[in-house]
Amino acid sequence: MSISGYRVAVVGATGLVGETILQILEERDFPVSEIIPLASENSSGKTIIYKDKTVKVLSLEGFDFEGIDIALFSAGAAISETYAPLAARAGVIVIDNSSIFRNDPDIPLIVPEVNPLAIDGFRERNIIANPNCSTIQMLVAIKPIYDAVGIKRITVSTYQSVSGMGRKAVEALAKQTARLMNGLGVEEDIFAKQMAFNVIPEIDELQENGYTREEMKMVWETQKILQDVSIQVNPTAVRVPVFFGHSESVHIETQQYIDAAMVRELLNNAPGVEVIDSTEELVSASPAINAVGQDQVFVSRIREDLDNNTGINLWIVSDNIRKGAALNAVQIAELLVKTQL
Repeated sequence: MSISGYRVAVVGATGLVGETILQILEERDFPVSEIIPLASENSSGKTIIYKDKTVKVLSLEGFDFEGIDIALFSAGAAISETYAPLAARAGVIVIDNSSIFRNDPDIPLIVPEVNPLAIDGFRERNIIANPNCSTIQMLVAIKPIYDAVGIKRITVSTYQSVSGMGRKAVEALAKQTARLMNGLGVEEDIFAKQMAFNVIPEIDELQENGYTREEMKMVWETQKILQDVSIQVNPTAVRVPVFFGHSESVHIETQQYIDAAMVRELLNNAPGVEVIDSTEELVSASPAINAVGQDQVFVSRIREDLDNNTGINLWIVSDNIRKGAALNAVQIAELLVKTQL
């Protein structure tokens, strides 16, 4: 670190998440002495604008991480698996957005509003993992309830936007929509099936237990972040024809009684949460109207279970690219600066 701040590398700087990380670092005035955007050989030589300065994108391949303080990786699991350990061995603290390190017991998996103290574990390997976007927004919303009355079981259905698959998926959905609106068929693209005007109840690879990997991430990550292997998570992950913003229908069974009014009070005082809910009229958050470009996790439709006096229903919405990836990574970096560096 120099007197003016930290040397920060952003790996995957030309992708959707990488671009948003750069934007958030600037917006939140993170103490950067030098920003180093890194990408594939195909993107090297391009430029980005950071704090009104033009900065050249460098190739990740062969890059020497010596002297870098913090590296935020958002280029996919294969890239992270190869390059994150190289950076870590060079003394860099890596904050990784991929899934490759999340289940490693000696790598902390952090949501700053939920388990900030777990960040102490980064010194073992110099790597911190960023959770799955769907896990992040769900845990930001339910952690106050978990702390107050405990949670036995979570049943969650996610409605995930195509931006979770990257820029090509956003472009493919736009193209499919335009073709279908003009009476043309869908051409083969990044999606396995027609995405426009459709929903697909399968994300990532099918596992032996019949759940997809995307669904199992929510199980593994919830238990690890809350440090509670007894908590049961029953997930269904669905891809929907929305460009940005993930939504979730969540039903929780608590250890002790809690009513909807108590939940509203808890969430109204929770960090990172905004409640859009009313007992007098039907108001609710939606991804396009409320979440896109925003930092908060929005919670609506807070209802008690009709039959179970320890059951609560929630509707949770958040920007998956922002809070679900980029912002959470920057918040981890801020937590490092505040408590560890």
